[in-house]
Amino acid sequence: MHKCSGLELFSADTSSELSLPIADGGIKAGFPNPAQDFMDLVIDLNKELVKHPASTFYGRVTGDSMIDAGVYDGDILIIDKSLEPRDGDMAVCFVDGEFTIKYIKTEREVVWLVPANNKYEPIRITEENDFLIWGIVTYSIKKQR
Repeated sequence: MHKCSGLELFSADTSSELSLPIADGGIKAGFPNPAQDFMDLVIDLNKELVKHPASTFYGRVTGDSMIDAGVYDGDILIIDKSLEPRDGDMAVCFVDGEFTIKYIKTEREVVWLVPANNKYEPIRITEENDFLIWGIVTYSIKKQR
């Protein structure tokens, strides 16, 4: 584990396997379907959520700059360092000695890091910044109870 401002980082251990039953037909938000009592399919979250094990990390969010995107303090992010960043991606970025989670927005030759909370201003990245897009957020996991 490595703790930094805005994020606690963990290596993704994909050596284990835990196959659990899955309701593959979907889970209806209306009336229950009695056929779902017979779940024969299984899913392993390591295989489902981690496409590039050698370059995937978990991060625990600290702070509230992405709450309007549904990312809250304490949520766990799955971060893939092998993906090429695209405009609009949620990314873990290293800016001037600190990690932050923001949306990437590019305009011509300018990169902006955009929060999802109107209490925070977007960050304009300039040549003076020590800046690196460290990884792309592929999933977020939140505790419901």
